[in-house]
Amino acid sequence: MDFYSITDQAILRELGSRFRDLRLRRNLTQKELAERTALSVTAIKSLEAGRTRLQTAVAVLRELGKLEELDRFIPPPGVSPMQLAKLEGKKRERATGTRRRTGRLLDSAE
Repeated sequence: MDFYSITDQAILRELGSRFRDLRLRRNLTQKELAERTALSVTAIKSLEAGRTRLQTAVAVLRELGKLEELDRFIPPPGVSPMQLAKLEGKKRERATGTRRRTGRLLDSAE
């Protein structure tokens, strides 16, 4: 589904419909889901209509065993290329070679 081509309200209705489908796949009534999540039937109806609070959505996802879907919904941000460069620190660009010190050669082992 191309979410960019539809309104915010249409997206919310689609999400509500998906919550309803998840509930029905578990063969639960709105009342049973409300009891299991300690929410009201009105809260479940609102969720399925696309009018809800995040707290309600998380409680229902938990009860339906679908919390892992949150990682697909909003994946954790990765490390940006700039942060990665800072974490790596300054990279060596050349070898120092051997150095003279008081008349003798030093190698990198000293």
